[in-house]
Amino acid sequence: MSLSKPFYSLLGAYFEQLFNHPVRTKAITSCVIATSANYCSQKIAGTKKVNTDTLVAYGLFGLIFTGPLSHLIYQWLDRITEDRRFKQVLMLLGERAIFAPLITVLSLYFITRFEGKSHEDGVSNVNDLYKMILVNNWKFLTLPVLINFKFVPPMLRVLVANIIGFCWIVFLSAKRRKAEILRRKAEEQRNS
Repeated sequence: MSLSKPFYSLLGAYFEQLFNHPVRTKAITSCVIATSANYCSQKIAGTKKVNTDTLVAYGLFGLIFTGPLSHLIYQWLDRITEDRRFKQVLMLLGERAIFAPLITVLSLYFITRFEGKSHEDGVSNVNDLYKMILVNNWKFLTLPVLINFKFVPPMLRVLVANIIGFCWIVFLSAKRRKAEILRRKAEEQRNS
């Protein structure tokens, strides 16, 4: 029982913050989860030295974009589908058709920029990876997103989406890392 008391206290404090300051709480939560997911991705890839630029980039993206945008989009989808017969299906279609493409292009560009790379690198990242990442997003995340809309209370949907996103960020980080290696090799071949 002694271990559960601090957990419930922390959970209570989180819910209080979520109720009183939803956007700020979701932004900070997204930051922590995105940073943790990128760290795990780097460790899974076997990197000897953690790339702190990438950790900061994913954290900033979660803080500035993922948390606030998820909150606003989910709130908007809830509002426009209110009292509809197929509410969850309509929310799913809206999320998959609007939010998934938007957050994908923003993540590919801004994470690159937050890493300190150029505008051209960001555009190149979008051009190289956007279609593949979006198709995989639709393929692998549609069912978890539907479950989130159907069974999770609105106040907790962004948190659940962030937990789903943890796995997605591990995948996204691996794809970006692979594309970066291929880009470097191609550049080295052109220069030699």
